[in-house]
Amino acid sequence: MPGLLKKLTPRVHALRDKWYLRAFRSQLADPRLWRLQRRSVTNAFAAGLAIMFVPLPVHLPLAAFIAISWRLNIPTIIATVFIVNPFTMVPIYYAAYRIGAALLRVHARPFGFRLSWDWLQHGLGPMWKAFLVGCLASAIICSLLGWAVLGLLWRLHVLNRLQRMRRAASSTG
Repeated sequence: MPGLLKKLTPRVHALRDKWYLRAFRSQLADPRLWRLQRRSVTNAFAAGLAIMFVPLPVHLPLAAFIAISWRLNIPTIIATVFIVNPFTMVPIYYAAYRIGAALLRVHARPFGFRLSWDWLQHGLGPMWKAFLVGCLASAIICSLLGWAVLGLLWRLHVLNRLQRMRRAASSTG
């Protein structure tokens, strides 16, 4: 898994000049932000999953700020927040709204989503509490599950690799 992640990971110089990371240009040279260590990657994945449920267009600057502040793997957190994109935004946020409505025990109303300021002011009105509660609950659940599953997969990969190395050593010795 780390080998695949290393191949897919953009380098410091590739991200340093991106518009959403310009404010953090000087901090991006810290090698701790680019290491592929289990703790850094799994925590970055969990944080990215939580950030993607923030219902404001601040995902990338927030992800960069959190990664730099908490010394998390930058490519992992940036890639994770891109799970919410123009194609996935409506189903993800609608599911969050339905979860919030279920938690608050209110009737989930059908609505037509439009990405506009007018819709945010008037269309979201009676549903905002359920939507925000759903976003918070989804962020917590997804980040904890993502952290646990990725951590387990990482450990299984390491154990599998260790077993292969032991078998190779025993067959040659």
